[in-house]
Amino acid sequence: MSVRGTSAAGVGARVLSLDTVVRLKRGLRASGPVRRLPVPEGMTVPLGCDAVSVPARFGPLVLPLLPRVGCIYADQAHWWWIVPSDSDVALAWPTPAQYATGAVVADAPGTPGLIHKPTGTIPYTPPIPLFLAVCQVVGTTPVWSRPISA
Repeated sequence: MSVRGTSAAGVGARVLSLDTVVRLKRGLRASGPVRRLPVPEGMTVPLGCDAVSVPARFGPLVLPLLPRVGCIYADQAHWWWIVPSDSDVALAWPTPAQYATGAVVADAPGTPGLIHKPTGTIPYTPPIPLFLAVCQVVGTTPVWSRPISA
C-alpha cells in the first residue's frame, strides 16, 4: 500500500510506502531539540538506523553480556546502541530503556560521543541479544517468557 503525495500543481509527485508513513508519524513524538546519532564515516546502514538507550549506570553492565557490539554512544546520562530500523517491532523494551526511531536523541543536552566503533562497515548491535541483556540487567522477564494468566 502506498500514499501518493501531491505537489503544488496537484500532480502525484512522490509515492510514500505505508512503512514510511508509519516511521514519519513515529518520528513526530520527539520534543525539544532533535539530534541524530551520526553513523561514523565509512559505515553503512543497509537496514536503516534506530537506537536503544539505557541510563548510563546500566551501560557497563549490559556491555559484557553482548556477543557482538556495534556503535555505542554515551553522555553522562545515557548509553545508546545503534540497531537496525524497526527493532522495536514485537519487542516491548523494558523500562528504563528507551527506543529512538531514526536514532534521534531529542532530549540529550548535546550529541552524545561515540565510545565504541566496531571493525567493519556495519554499525549495528544485534537487537535480540541487546534486548535480552537489557532485560537481564534491569531484572525484567522478556514478554514472550512471562507466564500466561487465565
